[in-house]
Amino acid sequence: METVTLWRPTGPKELALVEASGWRAWPPRLPDQPIFYPVLNEEYAIMIARDWNVPASGVGHVTRFAVQREFAARYPVRQVGGRDILELWVPAEELDLFNQHLVGPIELVHTFR
Repeated sequence: METVTLWRPTGPKELALVEASGWRAWPPRLPDQPIFYPVLNEEYAIMIARDWNVPASGVGHVTRFAVQREFAARYPVRQVGGRDILELWVPAEELDLFNQHLVGPIELVHTFR
């Protein structure tokens, strides 16, 4: 099975919920979060965690995880800034299904304070 590696910048509350899942699932979105958006490159995830999460909550984390490539292909890749500012847009109501296609654990790879 082929996989694709994705990254997710996250704050402390979301990371605590990921840890509570045994590092196996992303938590449901809040009502004002209609999209779950992992990113396609580590540098962009670092930029968000460092420049947005740290000022917002005092700490920012970057996680890395794999998802089945064929399944991930069903979601659009959105360019939300420069050439390398790419996100995968997963509708919030499909997050449980998305979690079922993760391969291996979600890994914490960076923390910024």
